[in-house]
Amino acid sequence: MATDEIRKDLRAAVAARQELGPDYEPEIIDAFLEKLDAQAAARGLVPVAQPHQQMQHMPQTASRETDPGGLALAIVSVGAGIPITAIAAAQEGVIAIIICWGGLVGINLARSIGRFVGRQ
Repeated sequence: MATDEIRKDLRAAVAARQELGPDYEPEIIDAFLEKLDAQAAARGLVPVAQPHQQMQHMPQTASRETDPGGLALAIVSVGAGIPITAIAAAQEGVIAIIICWGGLVGINLARSIGRFVGRQ
C-alpha cells in the first residue's frame, strides 16, 4: 500500500522527468528507488544495500524515445483489430474473432520477447 509520502515522491520524480527530459531519466529513477529502499529499510522490510546493488547490475532498457516502435505497433494492432473483428464476426463468428485477436496478441508478444532477448 502506497503511503502519502511515496505518492508525493513519485509525483515529484515524474515532474522532474517532465522538466529535465529523457537525458536525466536514469538519475531520477535511481533517486526515487533509493528513497523507496530507505523507507523499506526503515520499516525493516529489506536489507539496506541489497536492492540498490541489484539495480547496478541490470542492463539499461531502451526508452520510448529511442525505440518508439512498440507503442506504434500496439496502436496499429488495436486499429486493425476493429475491422478484423467486424469481418471475422460477419463471416465465421466467435471462433474467427478469437483466432484473429490471438494473432494480433501473438505479433505484439513476439516483438516484446524479441526486445527482451535482444537486450541480454
